[in-house]
Amino acid sequence: MKPYVICLMHSSLDGRTHPSRWRPKGAGTDWFEKIHDELGGDAWVIGRVTGSEFAKGKPYPTASTETFPRKSWFAWGDGKKPDVKSYGVVLDAQGKIGWGRSDIGGDPIVVVLTEGVPDSHLAGLRGEGVSYIFAGASEIDLVLALDILNRELGVKRLLVEGGGVANGAFLRAGLIDEFNLILSPAIDGAKGAPFVFDSTDADGDKRAPITAMTLESTRELGGGVLLLRYLIKNDPQAVAK
Repeated sequence: MKPYVICLMHSSLDGRTHPSRWRPKGAGTDWFEKIHDELGGDAWVIGRVTGSEFAKGKPYPTASTETFPRKSWFAWGDGKKPDVKSYGVVLDAQGKIGWGRSDIGGDPIVVVLTEGVPDSHLAGLRGEGVSYIFAGASEIDLVLALDILNRELGVKRLLVEGGGVANGAFLRAGLIDEFNLILSPAIDGAKGAPFVFDSTDADGDKRAPITAMTLESTRELGGGVLLLRYLIKNDPQAVAK
């Protein structure tokens, strides 16, 4: 079963997502965590680049004497879900991140991997108490990942929170049900900053199967900052099965 998926992002008026580049500086940059908490997700998900910003460790050794099955592994053991409000899910298809931690802000990390990740990386994750699931042979199957999160961790409400490439992948797969945008009265105006939605070069010509977007609400947060909430309707014939 697919969780209800909400994309939450904070951007300047030109759709850029690095507040350090915005002018004027400090335009409503303290709202993201507040809205995140209000939305009440069972889990939140970010891509590898954003995930790397939270990592404290170095890449794991490239060799291992152990071998591990390509199936989900949870640091708390089978059938013993932790008493936590949410999980921090990170898409790391090739297993590049050395964590040096097992949670982000108290939320246990769950890494989404592909089956080609070496055993040495799995050993590193296990050694640091970082849980992981597999969703795909060489590329992440987002539909499968969401099914596993729902089935094995009980995730019914998922917050997709970037970066732009990860957001874009969910969007093009037709998996986003709702988009919440915190819009600040600031502009980036220069090249090189990431956008709310983006893609790899390989996916540059692919379009999202969106058939309608309905503005559900507009909320003034103060200081010219707006929270825009859109409900998204995707073409069921085009959505990944």
